[in-house]
Formats: sequence, structure tokens, C-alpha cells
Amino acid sequence: MSDRTRSPAEIDAEAAAWLARLHGPYRSRDTDAALKAWLKADAAHEQAFERATEIWDLIPGADLREVPAPAPHYRSRRGVLAMAAGGLALIAIGGGYTLLSRPPVHETPVGGQQVVMLDDGTRVSLNTDSRISILYSEAERRVRLDRGEAMFEVMRNRARPFIVMAGDEQVRALGTTFIVRHDRGGRMAVTLIEGRVEVSGRTRAGPTRIAVLIPGERVTVTPSAGAALDRPSIEAVSAWRRGEVVFEDTSLIEAAEELNRYSGDRLVVADPSLASLRISGVFSTNDIGEAAEAIAALHRIRVRRDGADIRLTRG
Repeated sequence: MSDRTRSPAEIDAEAAAWLARLHGPYRSRDTDAALKAWLKADAAHEQAFERATEIWDLIPGADLREVPAPAPHYRSRRGVLAMAAGGLALIAIGGGYTLLSRPPVHETPVGGQQVVMLDDGTRVSLNTDSRISILYSEAERRVRLDRGEAMFEVMRNRARPFIVMAGDEQVRALGTTFIVRHDRGGRMAVTLIEGRVEVSGRTRAGPTRIAVLIPGERVTVTPSAGAALDRPSIEAVSAWRRGEVVFEDTSLIEAAEELNRYSGDRLVVADPSLASLRISGVFSTNDIGEAAEAIAALHRIRVRRDGADIRLTRG
């Protein structure tokens, strides 16, 4: 996502997170270098970081002598205090974990998305109903995908491996871009967009390699069927970043389950004879009712509202 399309609030959130990392227990040269690169990338970044620094100054005990902040311009204390009402909450979101002894956590609600900048410059894009825990140390960079789906754009650092854990599986990457999906039923899928990753699992005998992926490949691991390798459409796999879902000869029951990830409403295939109906097309994740109407129009089936349920039937 380019900064031209990102809102000032998103940039302010990243600035607050950067400031918190500078005061966190895992600050390193990589953190400082990544921050400098972020500041140089856009003038809006410097301005947001300056605002965050001024707000942080108001927090008792904050010491900013080591923060490589751009030179601040004059702003009255009254103006800073007015900004602090909203800004202090932002700092707490970005850095509250730094003041506590628990791992940083980022999560999205159903239908929500979020972009998170980690302290080494790695960018993580979270899809709907997703949660990650950050477990960085001096030796390695670990992220646990507790649930949901995330795209990782990893900053290269050979001295500190980047590892994503999802259930019993883990993905080891170095300077690469990939998507990990971890469903509640235990299904895990890794799709490699750029670079190289190794996917491994845990067994009673110890860690075991599942696959080494090349760009365009996906490995899917399920508790019942084990691992399977394929080459999906990258446009389809990453469509959620555009607010879309792509179906390519997908059964209606599977399409409904996928759309239900993005909404509090629920698409229900009320007629069992419709479950295997094949669906193809591009649908918005922002309005499940609209998607249901489009599917119904294409296949001459009926849509009926029943509270939060959107029921599909033949007649």
C-alpha cells in the first residue's frame, strides 16, 4: 500500500509505533536504520514522527535524548496538549506493550484490515479477524500468527532469521514476501510471492521439513490430509488487500464460507442441492448482501433475509 493512498491516521499510528520501539527492550541498530529509511521515504513520515515525539514529551519519565527525531519546529504547549487528547491514546496503542512485559499483539476485527510496521522495517498486512504476536529477540525475529491471514514483506537480515509460527508449522524467510493463512480448524497455507521460504512442522521425532517454496507456489497443510503443493493465482490469493475475493470454479458452499469471514452477517446455503453449484467471479468483501445478490442473479436462485442470515434457496 503506497503512502499516497494511506490516511494521515495510519501514518500517525506508524510514527507512534516507531517511537515506542525506540524505547522498547529490543531496540538495535536495525531498528535505528529502519527508522531512518522510513523517515526518508516521505515528508509526511517526518511530520508524523515529530508530532508523536512532542506528545511523548508530555508523558512523565519519557527520555527522548537518544531518539533520532527530526528537528522540531515551534509549537505552543497549548497546541500540543490539544493534540495529546487523541495522540496519547495513539501512543498507547503503538507502544503500550513496551511498558508491559508481554509480547506486542496486533489484531483486526471481522471485516477489518491493518498494516503494521515491525521494528526492523518488516511490513505486515493483516486481513479480517486476524491476530499476530511479536516475539522478537536479539538472535531472531519470530511472529506468531494466532489466527487469520497476513502478508509479510520481510526486511532482509541474515544475522536474525525471520520466522512465522502458525499452529504446529513454521515458515522461515529471509528478505522475501509471502502470505500465511491460519484457519481455526487447523488448516494452514503459505503462498510465496517473492524470494524463498522453508516451511516445516513439528512431530514427535522433532522438526521436519514440509516444503521449500519458490515464487508462485503454495503449500497447504491440514490435520486430515497432510501437505499439498499447488500454484494458485497470486491475484486471487492476495485479492483481499484490494477488498475483494476471487472465486474460480469454487463450490457455492466454499464461496459462502469464504465470504462469511468478512462479515457479521452470514451467507447460508439453505438448499443442500445448491452446495455444489460452481461459482466464478470477483466479489467485494465489504458487502456480503451485494455479493449474495450477484451470485443469485447469475445462477437464478433466491435470496432471503432472516435476521443476520442471508439464505440462498432455489425457490
